[in-house]
Amino acid sequence: MGWLQDYQPAGGLWLSAALAALPIIVLLVTLGVLRRSAHLSAGLALITALLVAVLLYRMPAGLALDSAAMGLVFGVWSVAWIAFHAVYFHNVTVATGRFDDIKAVLAGFSEDRRLQALLIAFGFGALLEGIAGGGSPIAITAAMMAALGFPPVKAVVLALLANTAPVAFGGLGNPLIVLGRLTAPILDLKQEQATELFSSMVGRQLPLLALIVPGFLIVVLAGWKRMIEVWPAVLTAGLSFAVMQFVTSNFISPSLVDVVAALAAMASLWILTRFWQPSAIWRFDGEEPVKASLGAAKAGRGALYAWAPYIVLIAAIFLSRIGTIFKNLPEWLDLTKLLHKADWVFAWPGLHKEVVQHAPITPKDTPYAATLTVDFLYSPGTVALIAAIVAGFAMGARPRLLLATYRRTLHQMRWALATIFMILAIAFVMNYSGATQTLGLALATTGVLFPLFSAYIGWLGVFLTGSDASTNSLFGPMQVISAQQLHVDPILAGATNTSGGVMGKMISPQNLSIGATAIGQSGKEGALLRQTFLWSVVLTAVVGVISLLQATVLRFMIPS
Repeated sequence: MGWLQDYQPAGGLWLSAALAALPIIVLLVTLGVLRRSAHLSAGLALITALLVAVLLYRMPAGLALDSAAMGLVFGVWSVAWIAFHAVYFHNVTVATGRFDDIKAVLAGFSEDRRLQALLIAFGFGALLEGIAGGGSPIAITAAMMAALGFPPVKAVVLALLANTAPVAFGGLGNPLIVLGRLTAPILDLKQEQATELFSSMVGRQLPLLALIVPGFLIVVLAGWKRMIEVWPAVLTAGLSFAVMQFVTSNFISPSLVDVVAALAAMASLWILTRFWQPSAIWRFDGEEPVKASLGAAKAGRGALYAWAPYIVLIAAIFLSRIGTIFKNLPEWLDLTKLLHKADWVFAWPGLHKEVVQHAPITPKDTPYAATLTVDFLYSPGTVALIAAIVAGFAMGARPRLLLATYRRTLHQMRWALATIFMILAIAFVMNYSGATQTLGLALATTGVLFPLFSAYIGWLGVFLTGSDASTNSLFGPMQVISAQQLHVDPILAGATNTSGGVMGKMISPQNLSIGATAIGQSGKEGALLRQTFLWSVVLTAVVGVISLLQATVLRFMIPS
């Protein structure tokens, strides 16, 4: 018999929950109020989590340190490995000059500012989110639009607003992979099964938002009347993205959702404009017509050449997931099964089944498993690394350039990676000490309105951390446990944490800072926040209402 968790260590549920939330409060205050760096804030929150575990929950110090160590290693492989190589892939396209070709193609698309915003902020931003995430879509698309003549602050606002629908599947599906791996033991599912279920559920929530966002974007840019003038483009972008987001998330792979949906939206817009144009070209006040758009010649000739690296990435991910897409393949053709043969599953020494959960979290006393899966070849991070090398050589890069880019990416992401490690360590300490379960039980008292609160908890997490993967680490297990107590489908709760979280992306201090820096307007973060905060709150409410309806009258939408 191992160490038995206590879910009310302070004697009452709400007092215990308030103390259990101290690591999150420390993270909130140091990051949002004191404005310290993300890695310093996460470090202080981790120390707080360890102290709460040992002093309040009476968790043996050895178990607390073991859980933190397991969370750190989990962060290295399951989160950082994927996020790092997604960014590395993008950096390779920049280092080889192929990214300049892509910018030329985008710039030559149309002179109408509304269509440019749809293509760059919504379509290309979603593609960058799917490949790299981590604020890169905001920085790159805002800078591109500013260079094309958009007012700089307006360019950032558009980039922030567009960076909503794709965030849940950003970084090759990393937020949902993290959520699936953390909650699989709670749900008594395999990690891959949990990830696929969450992917399907999010793919039945966010497409409804994807239909709204393009029109919403043009309203903010030019007003309702100007949006109506380009309604065919708005509908084409939103519908094509939404349909492919649903199809890919439910039937292919969470790692490919944003890439496929973004390319579908961009291709659909391009095809539409070959047959349709707005009745009048809309430009900013006082702006003169341009005789020839930058890169217009390349737009016709070099589009396929420019997008070749992304085609390589899509092919690599597709082949690695082929066994999950097409069932009952011959063994020699099932690359997915072959890649899984390199998986390493092991029990964490000193922690596996040394912690015991009990009612009401589990029906009876149940040892809490602590197993880690290292999917060396199947991981999206490994696939992205291979794709980056193949695409790099195909683009004429030499090994020295690829190595230099790798080192530069390590330096670029060093503090972000440190933050990821500590956020995951906090999540594991809270899970194994019982703090997450205490918060889940307290949240369960919200009753029928839980799905609405669930969306705002995800929103708060992304506001604090700037990352949907991080908020799934912090709050995903708590949301699932709360749902189980309320007899709400836990897959819906975890998915709502993710979907609600994406709406916090546009007001996260981290992303506001990235956007302001990208246009050389550091110090304008307050102006950006004022222009995005209300939209963020409203769109989160929309997610909450969708979740509430799915929990009650639209239960058929929940995957089984």
